[in-house]
Amino acid sequence: MLSYVARRLLLIIPTLWAIITINFFITQIAPGGPVDQAIANMQGLGNDGALQRIAGSGQGDSASPNGTSTYRGARGLDPEIIAEIERRYGFDKPIGQRYVEMLRNYAVFNFGDSLFRGRTVTGLIAERLPVSISLGFWSTLIIYLISIPLGIRKAVLNGSRFDLWTSGAVILGNSIPSFLFAVLLVVLFCGGSFLNIFPIRGLFSPNFEDLSFFGKITDYFWHICLPTIALSIGGFAGLTMLTKNSFLDEIHKQYVLTARAKGLTEKNILIKHVFRNAMLIIISGFPAAFISMFFTGSLLIETVFSLEGLGLLGLEATMQRDYPVIFATLYIFTLIGLLLNLISDLIYTAVDPRIDFEGRG
Repeated sequence: MLSYVARRLLLIIPTLWAIITINFFITQIAPGGPVDQAIANMQGLGNDGALQRIAGSGQGDSASPNGTSTYRGARGLDPEIIAEIERRYGFDKPIGQRYVEMLRNYAVFNFGDSLFRGRTVTGLIAERLPVSISLGFWSTLIIYLISIPLGIRKAVLNGSRFDLWTSGAVILGNSIPSFLFAVLLVVLFCGGSFLNIFPIRGLFSPNFEDLSFFGKITDYFWHICLPTIALSIGGFAGLTMLTKNSFLDEIHKQYVLTARAKGLTEKNILIKHVFRNAMLIIISGFPAAFISMFFTGSLLIETVFSLEGLGLLGLEATMQRDYPVIFATLYIFTLIGLLLNLISDLIYTAVDPRIDFEGRG
């Protein structure tokens, strides 16, 4: 098993390299790079104006053969100013040199500085990470703690009234967009037209540092409660039905009939035989579900509840073409996803020791 883990860890390196390389060169030819953004800001256009004025322009060299700038927004500006902007953002270097320097820095987790925020990328990510961790962890935990027992119960009582009304409930929850449900929670519980129970923004109160230890814990859960509920509401249906179908498939197999014939109770059959086999397909989907909940799914929730998380940071960086932030968040997302896939395989062997990844070479 140790050699398998070592091989998987080594495979992370070429996978990260391939993903970062593809995205690096794609962004270089995308219109509206950081130089265009800076020029637009100098002219008072902002991001929207920049995107409108430079639509269709590339991010190639800054000067054409006749000495004029190829940046549309730069027309009429002093070429020395354009050269200074390019130097500031590192675009005075050839694309190959920028690529090699990025790989060298990322190998030691040196992500550089944000182009537009005046801070290190590591500092920005560290500042936003608690929000994303909180939303992703608690939402995933709640979904799994509810959906797996519920799915098992539905499989055992397949076709009963309990199965029918719970199916309707989880499908209804799945049909409600999470951001719409978040807005409803804000209206109902955050000082709208009804109750004023929960805060409407932030992960902590302004006086958080002055609170006692238990006061800090209470304040944290007070702030994270509604965003977690809103993010979780749409995640029950898929996992619940997957669990139910997986257990139903195992319950009707021959080994279960044999166990019943031997006189084993339904509880022992479910726990000692069915659970181990049925959980494998559920475990396989955990990395993708967690990453989706951790980052992608939280973007709109972060916006509704004014939470500064990685999802919102990634969107802002994309709109501004803040390449160091874009590449760093992509790098971290990919790394976490690959590590979670490895952890998922290790959980396989814990649930079912018969699985031997080592023997597969």
